[in-house]
Amino acid sequence: MPLEKLHGLELPAAADMHVHLREGAMTELVVPTIRRGGVNTVFVMPNLVPPITTVKHCMEYKQRLQSLEPDVTFLMSLYLHPNISTETVIEAKRAGVAGIKSYPHGVTTHSDDGVMSYEQFYPVFEEMERQDMVLNLHGELPPSAGKDITVLNAEESFLPTLLDLHRRFPKLRIILEHCTSAAAIEAVKSCGPTVAATITAHHLFLIVDDWAGDPHSFCKPVAKLPSDRRALLRTVVSGNSKFFFGTDSAPHPAETKRADRVAAGVFTQPHAVSYVIDALEQGVEMGVIKADEVTKEKLENFLSGFGRTFYKVEDDKKERIVLSKPSEAVEDLLRSTDGSLEVVPFRRAKMTWGVSWK
Repeated sequence: MPLEKLHGLELPAAADMHVHLREGAMTELVVPTIRRGGVNTVFVMPNLVPPITTVKHCMEYKQRLQSLEPDVTFLMSLYLHPNISTETVIEAKRAGVAGIKSYPHGVTTHSDDGVMSYEQFYPVFEEMERQDMVLNLHGELPPSAGKDITVLNAEESFLPTLLDLHRRFPKLRIILEHCTSAAAIEAVKSCGPTVAATITAHHLFLIVDDWAGDPHSFCKPVAKLPSDRRALLRTVVSGNSKFFFGTDSAPHPAETKRADRVAAGVFTQPHAVSYVIDALEQGVEMGVIKADEVTKEKLENFLSGFGRTFYKVEDDKKERIVLSKPSEAVEDLLRSTDGSLEVVPFRRAKMTWGVSWK
């Protein structure tokens, strides 16, 4: 075990700054798994049906989530949409909404109401700067943006848009969500301190060959080349405060992963922290990173500190988690109480590191 030194390590509770908690029965199944994964703070995605475009809808959803798990801090977001005005931004800030999420039209789950062009939202972004709110970007161009755009180059093709938005709104806090490529890492590094990025657990494992044969590893943006995976692993242990944890855990009913058109999303919530440790251990075994680069300080910062600092949110309870070396396998299925809903977790049946609450 290359990282056996981590057994018994105590860390601050993780902050997962990108989660999908869905609606209805799926919400009831998924929300209780947040703390199981070593997480006590989450940034919640707004791509419900219909999307969350009003503060009222957002606060009602938050209340529902809190009723299911009162020991988690839910940071809420709105869905960037023509209904969002400068007045909406002001109202959202007063209500404690943390950010506004942009989905390019048609690139991922429930993005049919997504952005076609950013110009119409410039007044909204100006108000977000004034209110110190976060703009969360799903960083891909849709195929309709031009010829030769595919799932493999959609993220890299979006990067000029990221740089342009940062140039126009230099004080706007922007997060490039779920980076999957070395090019995205370098673009974020080239920006000022108001631009950061999340990195998922599953992209630390996957390359294109993995999801091409496994629907339970298929997500948007898709995993890319081995060189991109190596760049992500190295970034996690780099200590660069621009990059922090966001699982993009995205559960789907098991049958939609077996459909003719496979739903995009990987479910990682129950083992969020564990998967990161698993991936780093693989990275050491492959020679991509060194065991002495995986330090307590770097894990604390990536899993918790950097994200909390960027979002300006404290963990008032100062909760702690403890790592333990692998002794159990990831379950094959999560099933609702009545058996009507099944979800397949990432790396099912694989051994994984344990996480417990102190």
